[in-house]
Amino acid sequence: TVILAAGAVSSPGILMRSGIGPSDELKRHGIKVKLASPRIGQHLQDHLQIRTIFRIPKAERYSTLNTRVRSPTHLARMAFDYAAHGSGPLAMAPSQLGAFARSNAAVPRANVEFHIQPLSLDAFGQPLHAHDAVTVSVCNLRPDSEGSVSLRSADPSAPPVICPRYLSTDADRLVAAESITLARRVMADSGVVDLLGPEEQLPGSEKTSLAELARAAGDISSTIFHPTCTVRMGRTDRDGPLTSTMELRGTQRLRVCDASAMPCITSGNTNEPVLIMAERLADLLCPE
Repeated sequence: TVILAAGAVSSPGILMRSGIGPSDELKRHGIKVKLASPRIGQHLQDHLQIRTIFRIPKAERYSTLNTRVRSPTHLARMAFDYAAHGSGPLAMAPSQLGAFARSNAAVPRANVEFHIQPLSLDAFGQPLHAHDAVTVSVCNLRPDSEGSVSLRSADPSAPPVICPRYLSTDADRLVAAESITLARRVMADSGVVDLLGPEEQLPGSEKTSLAELARAAGDISSTIFHPTCTVRMGRTDRDGPLTSTMELRGTQRLRVCDASAMPCITSGNTNEPVLIMAERLADLLCPE
């Protein structure tokens, strides 16, 4: 048995360069079609985090990492805490607070997740802002939007073409707008106001209608790095290229076991579900 586990971006690319995938896509890149499987690379789903940012005017009491990293004293303390105790900001995860919530009262169970960070920046990899601020990130746990992963060329070293198509459905745009409203409600809580006195920086308090908030969501969002479903399991080949045991239809003893095999994105982080999938496949292949 061969097990492919390269992830939701690379697994479909490996299959397509091996001649397994949508016929038109393979022929376009001069790849001989060994097995036509039209759904490979399709149905990409990801969690999109909407990164609202709030300035913290009361930073004399509670400064954020934005300004602490600019202080030699604070930097020295961070280094000492990490070297001596393995603690402090240098040892922490990016998000210090997480929570699940419903975007509106009509939703039967939690459909959004918060990640709150004591810092802010324009984009990942960019410097922290010079003023004190926090990022209140919200993501839709069960998006309807689907994208795709396709080949740029037959060259294995060429990066893939990733088209996530975030916020491409009315339902996802509504949840995005509601998520920003929910973040505002959290930061407008009397306890938070008394403690921090937050002032909205992004998307901007002047944006109030659902249409304005949905458009703004696309401007302040980024991936949360949960790509899934590009070689998904399905009841038939029309639903997905894999069987319920993660075997690629039309092949013998070729399995795909990573987030690409998920039939739909999970309502939360994807790492642990992939581990469970791997344990299940191990049980199938090596029964006691």
